[in-house]
Amino acid sequence: MIACDLHTHTCYSHGEDKPAAMYAAALDSGLTLIGFSEHSPRPQCVDYIREYREYLKRHLQDYDREVLALKAAPMEGPNGLCNVLYGMEMDWLDGQEEFTRAACRARDFDYLLGSVHFIGRWGFDDGTGPWEGLSQEECEAHYTAYFSAWEDMLSSGLFSTAAHPDLIKIFSVEQFHVWLDKPQSLVMLRRALTILKETGMSMEISSAGLRKPCAEIYPAPQIMTIAAELGLPVSFASDAHRVEDVAADFTRLAAYARSFGFSKHVFFEKGRVTELDI
Repeated sequence: MIACDLHTHTCYSHGEDKPAAMYAAALDSGLTLIGFSEHSPRPQCVDYIREYREYLKRHLQDYDREVLALKAAPMEGPNGLCNVLYGMEMDWLDGQEEFTRAACRARDFDYLLGSVHFIGRWGFDDGTGPWEGLSQEECEAHYTAYFSAWEDMLSSGLFSTAAHPDLIKIFSVEQFHVWLDKPQSLVMLRRALTILKETGMSMEISSAGLRKPCAEIYPAPQIMTIAAELGLPVSFASDAHRVEDVAADFTRLAAYARSFGFSKHVFFEKGRVTELDI
C-alpha cells in the first residue's frame, strides 16, 4: 500500500481547494502522510498564458499558515495519524538559479520538489496549441532541451525529489516514445538518473499523467527500467489540484512500481530520509 502522497497543490496557485479540504481528502483516502508542495513564485520574465503568479504571491502567507497549522495538529484517519509535510514545488528556470536558490532558502521547508515546466521562457505544459503540427524532429529538439534542463536541475543539489520526470510528453506522447526508444536518448536519461542518485534525491512516480492528454503514468517504462537498474529511491505522488485527485490511482501506481522490482518508497523531512514498504 502507498500511504504517502507527496505532491499536492491548493487554491493558492491554480488548484481548486484549500489545504484543510485537501487534508480531509487525505484522511478519507487512508493516507498516513500528505505533503503540501505548492508552486513556487516565479520571476516576472517567466510567464504562463494563464498566469497565477500574483495571486500566489499575495496568498503565500495563507498557504504557510494553514499548512503549518495542519502539520501541528495531525488527525486520526482509517490507518492512524495522517501527518503533514510542508514543502514546495520549485521551478528550475534557465538563467534563474540564484532566484531559485533564494526561494529554496526563504522558508523552513520539510522537503522540496524540483521540476522543469519551462524550456527557456516557454511554459510547454500550458496548453496543446504550440505542440500542434510540430514535426517529429521539432518535438525531439524540445525533449532534448527539456532533459538537458532537467539534468541541470538535478545537478544543483537543491531538491529532495525530481517531480514528474517526463512531464514533457504531456501533449506529444507518441512522438516522445519514438524519441525515447533511440539509443542516444537512453544514454542521456541514464546520465541524468545517475546524477539523481548521486545527489541523494528520489524519483517521483506520479499518477498525474493518467489524467492528462498523454494518459500514462510519469515516468514511462523505459525510464522506470533504468531507475530500477540504478537502484534509485522512489516517491509517490498524485500532483492533486483538487480533493478528488488526492491519492488518485495509487493502487495502479503500486502495481506499476512493483512490476519493475521496486518494493520501497521514501519521503524526506528536513533532510532525513524515511523508507516505507510499497
